Amino acid sequence: MTVHRSFLRTAYRVSRIAALALLVAAPLLAQVAGPEDTPPERIRYSVELKDATQHLVHVRIELPPGVSQRDLQLPVWNATYVVRDFAQYVNHFKAETGPTRPIAFKQLTGSSWRIWGAERGAAVEYDETLDMAGPFGAQYNDHHAFFNLAMVLMYPADARSTPVQLRFIGAPREWNLASPAAPTAQAIGGSGMTIFAANYDRLVDSPVELGTFRYTTFEQGGAGYTVVVDADPADYDLDAIAGVLQKIVTAETAWMNDRPFTHYTFIYHFPRGAAGGGMEHAYGTAIDSSASRVKPDPSSIADVSAHEFFHLWNVKRIRPQSLEPVDYTREQASRALWFSEGVTSTVGSYTVLRAGITDERRFLDSLGRAIGQLMSAPAHATMSPEESSLTTWFDKYANYHAPDRSVSYYTQGDVLGVLLDLSMLDATNGQKGLRDLFHYLNDQYAKRGRFFDDSNGIRDAAEVVAGRSFRDFFEKYVAGTTDIPYDDFFRTVGLRLDKRSVSASDSGFTISRAPGAAPGLVSSVSTGSAAEKAGLRAGDIVTEVDGASFSQGNQRALSQKKPGDNVKLKITRNGRQQDIAFALGSREEQQYVLTDVDNITDAQRARRAIWLGTQEPRP
Repeated sequence: MTVHRSFLRTAYRVSRIAALALLVAAPLLAQVAGPEDTPPERIRYSVELKDATQHLVHVRIELPPGVSQRDLQLPVWNATYVVRDFAQYVNHFKAETGPTRPIAFKQLTGSSWRIWGAERGAAVEYDETLDMAGPFGAQYNDHHAFFNLAMVLMYPADARSTPVQLRFIGAPREWNLASPAAPTAQAIGGSGMTIFAANYDRLVDSPVELGTFRYTTFEQGGAGYTVVVDADPADYDLDAIAGVLQKIVTAETAWMNDRPFTHYTFIYHFPRGAAGGGMEHAYGTAIDSSASRVKPDPSSIADVSAHEFFHLWNVKRIRPQSLEPVDYTREQASRALWFSEGVTSTVGSYTVLRAGITDERRFLDSLGRAIGQLMSAPAHATMSPEESSLTTWFDKYANYHAPDRSVSYYTQGDVLGVLLDLSMLDATNGQKGLRDLFHYLNDQYAKRGRFFDDSNGIRDAAEVVAGRSFRDFFEKYVAGTTDIPYDDFFRTVGLRLDKRSVSASDSGFTISRAPGAAPGLVSSVSTGSAAEKAGLRAGDIVTEVDGASFSQGNQRALSQKKPGDNVKLKITRNGRQQDIAFALGSREEQQYVLTDVDNITDAQRARRAIWLGTQEPRP
């Protein structure tokens, strides 16, 4: 594969002279166009890159003529199920109906404003400080700019469905732009580039990367894919990464027998410091991973990439009714995140296996670890997957992450997805499983613009597909906290779950898993632990572990150390750095390993092959 630096690939060429409009896909996101193509009723946004050292951008919103009184709202959350109050970064709000004609305005709430005198059209302007790195953030500095646009752009409350355009101005001439809304991607320099979208929701579901990134493209199954990477070129192999992604998109579009897009964009950041996580969008994704993981192993991006890519179906199109319509002004509780997020992880794991990136043994070991993580959290006995889904809005609070207070719906749903798959296969003699469930949901809901009734909708769909009741499964394991008889499920594919007690190292602290939280944020410190005695506190940010920048990789390495091994942390507290050193403690840990049952039968082996995708069901 060839890396193109000009971003003017022949297959997706855009003439900057003629400013030819390109549609991304028929009902899709956006197009790139010139001013002559701009109808007057559009809402016009511009983002000026004002001061890189202060991370400052200037936003201007031009409203067409209409009513006199208009309310503008900046979202308080965006896709990560955590209220983050983006208005905290806004300053110098003003409104005018002409260059020298200011009009009255008033702030209504922490994140909304009202203007008067807008009947002939009006312009609203404000400054915003953006320095939140990662796929859930928005950041502008002298290196690059990355925007989740819901953090940046207000919308008129009475016109959220109105067509919009967005222009970036003031970028260095050597910078390029990439976004799912503009997969053609052009060099923009100081001249600017305008992106058009059908409405505000489509626009803010399109992250934007500006900078001197590298990229490559490939085609697969009739669709085009762009892979954008912002990182030191010495830290990754772009062709190798694209090769991993080609396997993933091939496996998942085949698994779904569907491709509801003509172009999809992957945006990656590989910083040398702490990094991790991904954020899904309908036509792309943004993913961060530490260079320390990616450089030696390009396939380390596979799990998160398979998860985020499958989100283009599950959660972006196959959506629970509780998340529709999107309400940017408040938390929007759902009982179905165990499915929308957790079962997405199930399919992601299947994908990595079916794509040949991992093998059966590693897949089963990973599943055993997920069960172990679930069983080791005391809260699994008191918090159902539905309750975990509902209370995820507390993720920003450190105490919520205490093991006896909450359990991850990602892990709960990941395990439940496997068990539901096995149950459906058992009920249909291997003919129908999780894949068929998603096909049904895609046909009955996504393709018809409908939304399912949270957990009840999933249960109803499973019963239709499998032709039997799943009342017990959903009442006991989804809405309830009944102990799961794992062997009853795994026996159908010739496996049993062995539990082993081992002595493991105990760091004495946990790192926040909250979306948008600072990497390395300490969410809790065990009372009486060596970490606490050494001075570590909840709220500290771990920046280094044993001299290496904090990452998910060296966090996992801590768990592989032996009790009594020394660990050295560099932490930041209230803006000041300090060193903390202590010896790891010990704890008894239950390990869960999936192994063959005694006297495994040919029928069990055949069912396992169907489950894992090495054999298709017989007609």
